[in-house]
Amino acid sequence: MDQKTAEFVELIKKSIDDKQGFDIEAIDVKGLTSLADVFVIASGSSDRTVQAIADNIEDNATKLGIEPIGREGRQGGRWILLDYNQVVVHIFHQEERTFYNLERLWSDGRKL
Repeated sequence: MDQKTAEFVELIKKSIDDKQGFDIEAIDVKGLTSLADVFVIASGSSDRTVQAIADNIEDNATKLGIEPIGREGRQGGRWILLDYNQVVVHIFHQEERTFYNLERLWSDGRKL
C-alpha cells in the first residue's frame, strides 16, 4: 500500500473514532479482490450513529479533495458503504456486522 492510501486509511479511522464508531478494522485485500486494496470496517451503536460516521468520513475526505465514487445504504442506516476506489468503507449497525461477518469472509487479508 502506498503512503497516500495509508494516510487516507488513517483519516478514515480517525473520522470513525471521532463519531463514536467502534471495532474499527482495516484489512489489506489487495491481491484477494479487484474491488479495492483496503476494506475499512466499523460499527455504530445506532442508525443515526452509522449515518453520522459516514457523514464525517465524507466531510473529512472532501476537505482533501477526495470524493467517493459510490455510496450505498444511506436510506436505512444499517450498513453504509463508501467506495473510494482503492479504499472501501463498510459502516455497520452491530447486528448487521455480526450477520455479514466480513472479517471472516476476508480473513486471508492482512490486518492493518
